[in-house]
Amino acid sequence: MLTILGFAMIATFLVLIMMKKMSPIAALVLIPALFCVAVGKGAELGDYVIDGVGNLAPTAAMLMFAIVYFGVMIDVGLFDPIVRGILRFCKADPMRIVVGTAVLAAIVSLDGDGSTTFMITVSAMYPLYKRLKMSLVVMTGVAATANGVMNTLPWGGPTARAATALKLDAGDIFVPMIPALGVGLLAVIALAVVLGRRERKRLGILTLDEAVAQEPETVLVGAGAGGGDRTRKASGGAGTGADAERTTVAHDGDADDDEGFKGLDPNRATLRPKLYWFNAGLTVALLTAMIMELMPIPVLFLLGAALALTVNFPHMSDQRARIAAHADNVLNVSGMVFAAAVFTGVLSGTGMVEHMADWLVGAIPDGMGPHMALVTGILSIPLTYFMSNDGFYFGVVPVLAEAGAAHGVSPLEIARASLVGQPLHMSSPLVPAVYVLVGMAKVEFGDHTRFTVKWAAVTSLVVLCAGLLFGII
Repeated sequence: MLTILGFAMIATFLVLIMMKKMSPIAALVLIPALFCVAVGKGAELGDYVIDGVGNLAPTAAMLMFAIVYFGVMIDVGLFDPIVRGILRFCKADPMRIVVGTAVLAAIVSLDGDGSTTFMITVSAMYPLYKRLKMSLVVMTGVAATANGVMNTLPWGGPTARAATALKLDAGDIFVPMIPALGVGLLAVIALAVVLGRRERKRLGILTLDEAVAQEPETVLVGAGAGGGDRTRKASGGAGTGADAERTTVAHDGDADDDEGFKGLDPNRATLRPKLYWFNAGLTVALLTAMIMELMPIPVLFLLGAALALTVNFPHMSDQRARIAAHADNVLNVSGMVFAAAVFTGVLSGTGMVEHMADWLVGAIPDGMGPHMALVTGILSIPLTYFMSNDGFYFGVVPVLAEAGAAHGVSPLEIARASLVGQPLHMSSPLVPAVYVLVGMAKVEFGDHTRFTVKWAAVTSLVVLCAGLLFGII
């Protein structure tokens, strides 16, 4: 019964948010509360929620101060050269911009933290997407999938969890997987090319001067909600606008909302050009300290945000103004995290996660024993989406490894196969970082999920096939 209710709870949540019948925060709170009552444990709901909140509180604190920190860095112009450089390289070509998004997300993912990756990537790329009226779900989908592939780095989390759960060396798991993960990254680049060509077909190509100098209303003439062509007024070209993803162009009709492009506004009052190298050095030091784990990440961002505010805006009124300017993002993201604590707390506290895992493992036919690595890779795709990494790696993977060992399958093969689902995992509603991504990009979580899941699942399958082809799994 708990197995059925667990899957039903997750399915109900996903359906309601993708159909936009409920906001993600409301769905994350109310749906698990109702299911908790349905399993007869309503009296223990408070304990489950407190446990969940306690587990995610450090993450919420990290996100709050990280958003303030990177918001200040955007305000003072730290990312302006990056945005201008990418725009010059991309020549306002939508395809190049999407590919640039994938490359930037992959590079920044080397720090091992998804939230930081998404904040930097969105900070740099959001102005370009807004100015060219490109689909913002393309940006979030490509960034999340690229980060998912890179999330397998030994310091990123999943590999360390697999090594701990199976008592293996993280290097022995990760290093042989590099060729397969490289193929997965190439698949993300190929995906970016395909999606970028769709955007190019829909929007056309502008010159740098047209993209920068003109107001957003005159760069493109948008068709009505019913469809039709989008005409490129500035250069005379036209796009067909017939792609399936047209409905997810996420400018929400706010053609006059140019706030996202202020990263390229050379006259905004918050710019601090004389402090550019201080801010750059502070950011590098912060990321270095995070990678070296000199302090807990929430503490690092708390200190970084306080220092950035004090140095760049020494007057109290200016500091209050900067905090207020980013309050919406802070509230939205931290609210999502604490709401997700209800969802994860109920899943774990009621025992739904354990029953779901046991049912799935028990459903594997005995004849699949010699192919347990392949089974693990396939199961990792949906399970890491519907479960937290902790639940999967500490609850499911050891059982799969034990079943594989009985048929001569090495625990190392099981561990490597368990990494396959990470490209999809990074868009899971149970991953706090994804709320940073959609929140900063001003994209509905349901739109992001509907657009990204299919592409991320394909990327995971590409990694799995590459692992099998290279004999790694």
